Amino acid sequence: MRAAMSGPTSQPPAIIGVPARQVSSLGLELVRSGVITNDELDAARAEQVQRGWELERVLLELGFISEDELVPFTSRLLGVASLRLREGHVDPQVVQLLPRIPARRMKAIALFRVRDELTVAMAEPQCLDHTDEIERITGLEVRPVYALASTIDQMLERAYDNGFGDHAITADFDQNDIQVDNELVSIELESGGLSDEASPVINLVNYVIVHAVRQGASDAHIEPGLNHSIVRFRIDGQLREVLRPRREFHPAIVSRLKVMAKLDIAEHRTPQDGRIQVSVEGAGIDLRVSTLPTVRGEKVVLRVLDRRNITFNLNDLGIPTHLLERMEKMLTRPHGLMLVTGPTGSGKTTTLYSALELVKSVEKNIVTVEDPVEYQLELINQIQAGSRQLNFSTALRSILRQDPDIIMVGEIRDRETAEIAIQAALTGHLVLSTLHTNDSPSVVTRLLDMGVESFKISAALVGAIAQRLVRTICPSCRTTYYPAEDLLESIEYTGDRRRQFVRGEGCHECFDTGFRGRIGIYEVMLATRRVRELIAKSPDIDQLRRCHLDEGGTTLMQAGIRMAEEGRTSLEEVVRAAMAD
Repeated sequence: MRAAMSGPTSQPPAIIGVPARQVSSLGLELVRSGVITNDELDAARAEQVQRGWELERVLLELGFISEDELVPFTSRLLGVASLRLREGHVDPQVVQLLPRIPARRMKAIALFRVRDELTVAMAEPQCLDHTDEIERITGLEVRPVYALASTIDQMLERAYDNGFGDHAITADFDQNDIQVDNELVSIELESGGLSDEASPVINLVNYVIVHAVRQGASDAHIEPGLNHSIVRFRIDGQLREVLRPRREFHPAIVSRLKVMAKLDIAEHRTPQDGRIQVSVEGAGIDLRVSTLPTVRGEKVVLRVLDRRNITFNLNDLGIPTHLLERMEKMLTRPHGLMLVTGPTGSGKTTTLYSALELVKSVEKNIVTVEDPVEYQLELINQIQAGSRQLNFSTALRSILRQDPDIIMVGEIRDRETAEIAIQAALTGHLVLSTLHTNDSPSVVTRLLDMGVESFKISAALVGAIAQRLVRTICPSCRTTYYPAEDLLESIEYTGDRRRQFVRGEGCHECFDTGFRGRIGIYEVMLATRRVRELIAKSPDIDQLRRCHLDEGGTTLMQAGIRMAEEGRTSLEEVVRAAMAD
């Protein structure tokens, strides 16, 4: 609380949030650091007495110090975390948990909630009476953080307005956060980024793009709803809702994205695909845009391709040494067919690109046919397939006339493509491709189902790699636990059942999921002589799996359990990923 003042005194008045005995410490520390001078401190104190303001506000108003410089000093004196309060820090739904009148009286504003913990910006974070009162009102445990009283006052004026939710979502941007590549898009974002003058729709679209990149999302979904639109990000393979713009914004959001991607804004009944290349906070990002008509309007999905989050080095993919040796052995073969299998989004393309990076050289002619070409690689000729004039099979026939050494086919989807790929593998080319199967032995039965003769598969196949992506434990909230006995029974766990495993409890850093990031688990089946002989007999899948294990192979479940034992993921996550179709 501010002390009563009738004139200058030897005892400086209290700063809100800082006990009176610490005011002189704050001023002296600012002087010692060289941020302000003794004369400036004396002037600020004199001005403080005249205006009746807090010392922090006076220093800021006189221009003696910036907010970025002042807040850390005060935070250290209080011994609590601090932040420079901006609208982007405030969750529009959470702020309503603390009513306006007590919030104004206590100079406090609710920021966000993680499970039963409420983070509150307070001018007096050490006031236990205020903390207890907020906990009593909200029914939540309060985590206080320090913010300047003046910025809390300003925020309180806006945070309880009806339009705050739509305005706050675009409030934490710097100018130039995002720029559209002019070579690909004929328009520029106003002022190079978000600004007060830009339209709400432009700001909203920029918010989605920038935060999708910041949070490491692989996809951003913008869906029409009955009363509002829904924006969801796919992070670490899981969709999470991040935003609910007003319903009337949706057509304009879709049109904005269509303009950026050079799509037909007048066409609403046909799916469209396009591309946007942007610079987000100085990093080049490629966005693949897909629109789809629904009964409530058009849905848009943005595939975010950020090269910074991708490695094309086999050694960096987390593949165990003994499996990596098997994969490298396949790639040293001068000809044959190597297949990578797994569900959509399991990292198959990344594995293939990493394999190509390992074997590429100026002595080899490497050609790929993909739909679409996700990343452009040096020394590799990449072909975009997918049109009526150029599908996988026609492109593959043309590639064979280009004297290739290594061919990558994005996906074997039909018998024709499978036949051409196997024929290429039998005639002196190393062919890499993907299939959708549950494990590595299943690639054989899948090719048989497509109508490929067993003797051709036996002669061409050099090996198959099955993979999944498992989420890794968040380092900020990792904890140990004992898994349930029925879970250990279901995975036929053979290790010490009394040991502890690791999982994440959920925190603000991981959006309450307990996970941050993903890593691959792999199953590698090498086409040994015994495996080839069995393939030639058109075996059933169980026979092939037993042969794979007898030849020293391991399963995806075994790979996942080993990773859980190392404390990198949880057993429940292994079960979820390893059993995904």
